[in-house]
This record gives sequence, C-alpha cells and structure tokens, in this order.
Amino acid sequence: MKITKTKEGVYLKSKPRFEVLDGLRGVAAIIVVIFHLFEVFSESPIDQIINHGYLAVDFFYVLSGFVIGYAYDDRWNKMSYWDFYKRRLIRLHPMIIASTFLGVFYFFLEKCDYYSKMNDINPYYFFIVIIMSLLNLPTTKNIEIRGWGETNSLNGTSWTLQYEYLINILYSLLIRRLNTTIIALLTFLSSFLIINLALNLDIFNVLLNRDERKYTVIGGWELSSCELCIGFTRLFYPFFCGYLIYRLKLSIKIPFSFIVSSIILSLTLCCPRIGGENGILNGLYEAIIIIIVYPLIVIIGAGNTENNEIIIKICKFLGELSYPLYISHNPIIYCDFSWEYYHMNDSLFNKIGVSVGSFFIIMFNTYALMKLYDEPIRKWLTNKYLIKKKNKSENDDNIEERDNKYKEIEKTEEKENNKGINLNDEIINEDNTKKSLLSNSS
Repeated sequence: MKITKTKEGVYLKSKPRFEVLDGLRGVAAIIVVIFHLFEVFSESPIDQIINHGYLAVDFFYVLSGFVIGYAYDDRWNKMSYWDFYKRRLIRLHPMIIASTFLGVFYFFLEKCDYYSKMNDINPYYFFIVIIMSLLNLPTTKNIEIRGWGETNSLNGTSWTLQYEYLINILYSLLIRRLNTTIIALLTFLSSFLIINLALNLDIFNVLLNRDERKYTVIGGWELSSCELCIGFTRLFYPFFCGYLIYRLKLSIKIPFSFIVSSIILSLTLCCPRIGGENGILNGLYEAIIIIIVYPLIVIIGAGNTENNEIIIKICKFLGELSYPLYISHNPIIYCDFSWEYYHMNDSLFNKIGVSVGSFFIIMFNTYALMKLYDEPIRKWLTNKYLIKKKNKSENDDNIEERDNKYKEIEKTEEKENNKGINLNDEIINEDNTKKSLLSNSS
C-alpha cells in the first residue's frame, strides 16, 4: 500500500474492506427504518412490533470500535490529528448537512398537535436548531422545537453521530495510546454499565422515570443526567469491545458467514418484548445481546471473506447505502407519525399502505442522496483536501528522486573522467619510458 512521505500532506489510501461487516451494517440500517415505521402502530416499547430495533445502535458502535482501530491504529506515525479529523469529517459530515436540510424541508409538513412545540415556534430557536444541527451539536430541551426533548429536533437519529464524533476525538487523543490490557479492563468494567442499565439496577441513581423503558437500553437522545448516562453506557462498552476485537485480532471462520450472521442479527433486532411490562428477562436479553452476541457477530464478520460475486455485490451495496439511509430517514418518519395522528380511524390496510409507501420513499430518497450528493461531494472533498496534498508530496518525491539521479550521473561521469585521466597518464609515462630506453641504446 502506497503511503506518502511525511505527516505534513499525508494521504493514506483506504484499506481493504470487510465485505461481511459492510453488509451487516446495511441490514441493521434497513431494520432501523422498519422499526421506526412500525412505531406508528405501537402505543409503547412494550407492544412495539419490531421490538428491539433500537439495539442496532449498540451494534453500530461495536462496528465503529473495530473499524476505527483497523483503519487508523497503525497509521499514527504517518498521520496527524488534523489528517484523522479531516478523514472522519469527509466521511460523516456531508450527510449530516444533507439530513439537516431534509429536516427543515419536511418540518413544515409534519406540523400537528402530536408535536407539542410545533404550534408556537420561536424563529430564533428555529435558527439556532438549524445551526446546531449543521454542526452536529446537541440542543437543550428549552431550545428544541418539536417537544420530544431530542438533541436534534430536525433529525432525531443524529444523536448517535454526536456520540460517534465524541468517541472519535477520545480515540485520537487517548484511547489509541492505551495498551491492550487497559482496553480489555475498560471493556470489562463498561460491561457492568450495560448490566446496570438493562436490568435497571441504577447504581448511580439517575435512571429515573423510565416507566415502560425500564428493563431496556432505550434512550440517549436528550440532554439530561438520565439520558447522558444511557448514551455513554451504550457508547463505551460496544466501542471498547469492538476496538478490543481488533487489538486481539479475533476472528471466527464459518461457511455462509454473511447469511448466517445476517439472520442472527435480524433475529436479535426483531425479537418481541420478553416478559411484558415488568420484564426483567427483557433486560437480561438485551444485556446478553450487547455484551456477547454483537461482538461475536463482528468477530465472524472479521474472520470471513465472501467468494460469491453476488453476495459481494450485495454486501458492497448495503454497506454504501447504510450510513445515508440511517442518517436521513427520520424526517420522513416524523411525517409518517403526523399522518397517523390525523388518520387514527383509517383502516389498517390504509395505514400499512402509507408505511410501505414511506419505506420506498425513504429508499429512493437515500439512493438519490448517495449517488447525486454524498459520493460526489466526498470524492471532491477528498481530492481537494487529501489527495491534493498527496500529489504535492509525490511531486516533492519526484524532484528529490530526480536530483539524486543527477548526482549519481555526475559521480559516475567524474569517475569515468578520472579513469580516463589516469589511463592517459599511464600511456604518457609508458611513452616517455620507451623514449628514454631508445635514447640510452643510441
């Protein structure tokens, strides 16, 4: 793999990808969309049809820990902090900007009493929310403009990207410097945070008023002590665990790895609520899935490469689609909730039809954004802010190489000249000797 010469102006080509993990990320993103669409038909998380779709967030963070370690851990002697941040921003931020403008566009189509703050929006707050969303920064409850307490009222799912940005910064400054033993210890300790949340042990006395969310890991999208505790709990263990998997180079080879791991992942996300309202068994289920099953799926994905060309193409497509789909679908989901509010008495057939239509709109919208915006803009940004410097460094290398060749040629010519001079001296000396001998004989 070609790498440019210095940290200043470094450009590092992307490493080979794990097709299975790319495909699994796409499978999880699609299930998240279906999960949100089915929320329209649910009164609470207890009777949610695709019940555990929210666990996809925890799976994404396990993937993130593994992929960040794989992509960057061995490159810090060739890459500066700013190089790392640029690469991550170019990868993630264009779709954050696009989803913000989508959120603004759909916001005025969503207006209904279901969203308690939308009937009396302060224009100043609306402007602040847009700016904060464009910067991927969280807003407080008193500023948010929907009434759900989300850190981004225009696109609720972006709360996970706020945590992703934070863990990327922590990785660059601290986590990557820790030895594997400390990473393992942090993984072990943070697993107790998952147990604390899932089983509602509340050792920090902050998991208050969770009601139907009790015995789940649902939450993390508000700025409150309870929600911050949930958010960091869902971030730390999965990320550390994924990163540890990379550090230890763990892998398991199995046949039909993508199909098998996709089925396992889908079942974990679609599993019904276990144990009803007071379902401590549900909390135990979620803890096992996050602590054991998702790391195992990533280990399988890390240990297998697909040979079937059709499966490879499917995985590649799903991987490319996954992030744009995940980050951009929520504004349309808000519209779906609004439609349901005004059509509560419609037939189930009509409601299902609207949800199916919304799903295809989301998929079309995502594909168009990916092909017409995300891929071109990331390519342009890469050429402008990464590869441009690469070319400069390569030119510098070429100039240096040329100068070295010139010096070698000059040295060779000088040696040849010296040889010629020495040879001429020998011939002259030989002639003089002959003349002297002839003179003496005379």
